[in-house]
Amino acid sequence: MSLASLFSLSSDRRRWVTLVVVCLAQLMIVLDITIVNVALPSIQRDLHFSQANLSWVVNAFLVTFGSLLLLAGRLSDLTGRKRVFLAGLTIFTVASLLCGIAPSQGVLIGARLLQGIGAAAQASVILAIIVTEFPQPADRARAMSAYVFVSVAGGSLGLLAGGLLTQTLSWHWVFFVNLPIGAATFALGQALIRSDDGLGLGHGVDWLGSLLVTTSLMGAIYAIVEATRHGWGSATVLGFGGLAALLMGAFIALEARIESPIMPLRILRLRGLVNASLVRGLLVTGMYSTFFLGTLYLEHVRHYGALETGAAFLPWTLTVAVLSRGITAALVRRFGPLPVLTTGIAIAVAGLYLFSTLGPHTAYFPTIFLANFALGLGIGNAFMPLLTLAMEDVPAADAGLGSGITNVSQQVGGALGLAVLSTVATNHTKALLSSHHGLTTSLISGYHLAFLVAAGAMVAAILVAFWLLPPRSGRPELQLADDEPTLALPDFELEHQAA
Repeated sequence: MSLASLFSLSSDRRRWVTLVVVCLAQLMIVLDITIVNVALPSIQRDLHFSQANLSWVVNAFLVTFGSLLLLAGRLSDLTGRKRVFLAGLTIFTVASLLCGIAPSQGVLIGARLLQGIGAAAQASVILAIIVTEFPQPADRARAMSAYVFVSVAGGSLGLLAGGLLTQTLSWHWVFFVNLPIGAATFALGQALIRSDDGLGLGHGVDWLGSLLVTTSLMGAIYAIVEATRHGWGSATVLGFGGLAALLMGAFIALEARIESPIMPLRILRLRGLVNASLVRGLLVTGMYSTFFLGTLYLEHVRHYGALETGAAFLPWTLTVAVLSRGITAALVRRFGPLPVLTTGIAIAVAGLYLFSTLGPHTAYFPTIFLANFALGLGIGNAFMPLLTLAMEDVPAADAGLGSGITNVSQQVGGALGLAVLSTVATNHTKALLSSHHGLTTSLISGYHLAFLVAAGAMVAAILVAFWLLPPRSGRPELQLADDEPTLALPDFELEHQAA
């Protein structure tokens, strides 16, 4: 189909093709995290990274991505979502080319920082575009399901693709693969996504507030990702963490007294958004730990290759794919979001418990298979109703900002949880090794403890959900009201760090 013919599509068909376009952009972001992690050993050999510096191939992306989401979301409300989306897509694609041809460590890390900027611009807008294209509850639920599938499935698909590209070609191709996808997505997005002017810069851009919140988030995320290397009580972590807290305090004080803030504090009075973000932070702790610790277990204990590791998570991916066909949406319509959410989290807890029982020779069937299946079933049922509860009261004019807040809560919560769980697993393993336990036994015991801590975080998410998230009727008109747009899931960033 030519670009010219795309303009002649009916309005209904056009918006569904638009959904495919923004989901392609989301898939690029999600794939980029896991696909790069699989290639890290090859990157380390070719560019002579030390183990400490190698982690910045991952962390550079995380720092700029997480810290710029809020600013990008607000700018999309002011200047137009299509503009921000296409700009982010361009930056991400060009940065991918720079990553692929990088001749040195510094160039690669700098290009990864640039990739994070582009990803933040894309991710902050994708959710709002879906909302505006699908105002009807039933259609929006189907669009959200598709987005959920892409966001969750992309992680395990990245493991498979990364292993295949690295083994058959070279690590450079884990970045080059973004170029044709990015070019096609840009062309389709330019043709299909409806232009919007936004609120206009006449409302004012709070540049000081933007600088304060971006610097604060950057400092907080830097402190979190460095905690696994320097320790939580180190001067680096405490210094950057304290600076982040001071800057955030200054940001909130500024937003309370200026006329056109980047983050109007009224949005923090939306209890559904704030409380659901807290639940999400606890929930993603378990999700992130499964990909990170589960991958370490399969590779270091069971000696799986990259392709085998990716395939091991397919029960999770395929389960989410089945649920995205409308099953979760139907359950929410029938029972309401809170019961579906809490039941889903409980099932995911069972999956984490199964992971905590794995031994050095545990067969894939049934234990590892059932653990992944339970996590896919639980998380696949949890995130859509959680988003419904979070975003139902967010005004349409603040859709980009609401999207940014949900993304920030996920990134900060996920990074914090992953850093804590990595530290728990590593410290427990070191303690056992110092007591003259075997390496394999010590590794497995460290993973077990981290899985149990992650399960505890998910149990806490259930309790917080019952305490802070009010139950909603199962009637669809109350869950996905036309006049209160509900945004889709924030992207899942499955970042792995070295244990």
